[in-house]
Amino acid sequence: MPRRSRDPAEISLGLLQAKPVRPANELPPAEEAPPRRSRKKKAQLIQVRRIHRRDLQRVWQFLKLSFRDVNRATVEYQRPRSKQRFFEVYEEEGVEQLLFTVRREVVAYAECTYEPTGSDNWINPRYFEKRDMRPLFVDELAVHPDWHGRGVGSFVLEQLQHLARVRGLTHLVLEVAENNENALAWYRKRGFRKLDAAIFLAQSIVTEPELLPPRELPPKRDDRETPSE
Repeated sequence: MPRRSRDPAEISLGLLQAKPVRPANELPPAEEAPPRRSRKKKAQLIQVRRIHRRDLQRVWQFLKLSFRDVNRATVEYQRPRSKQRFFEVYEEEGVEQLLFTVRREVVAYAECTYEPTGSDNWINPRYFEKRDMRPLFVDELAVHPDWHGRGVGSFVLEQLQHLARVRGLTHLVLEVAENNENALAWYRKRGFRKLDAAIFLAQSIVTEPELLPPRELPPKRDDRETPSE
């Protein structure tokens, strides 16, 4: 039985309508700007829908590109863990996988759950229960590097907030590497605060070779010689 509903009403549940994104900054310097009579470019619309099986391969490629630089700079791989794991997530119950497109081009992806699920989740539910928090767990939020600064990330965040509100949830909760400074600054600007931290510690060790260094051997003893008496 497929995990994704094919009922149009169910498929569109909780999704926002398309909205314009800011145009790329492609204008030449002011002295070379085209005349005012130039026709204004039509606004591009960003749309959101739930992922389909046919999207998996291209979304996988999109995620590898989006997280390439941060994965090079962090101890723990951010996302995606592996291609196999990404494809397995599609089959899991209770996972929302949202695709954001502009003219059919994938510009962002978000993945969230309403409760901790999966074999590799990093959540301790009791932490939130004790604090009367009902979170939407954001396992993934990725924006294509070419679309940074054009309102795409804000629309993704607005969509996640909307999903939380319509389900009576009180918080968005996500994980960010402590040295992913760009992401941290972006989230903090939008009111996210630090809950807890898993810190990777390292201690320097003075190394020693596993194998012993070369050693001089004593001269060969002539067993034929008779000791002096």
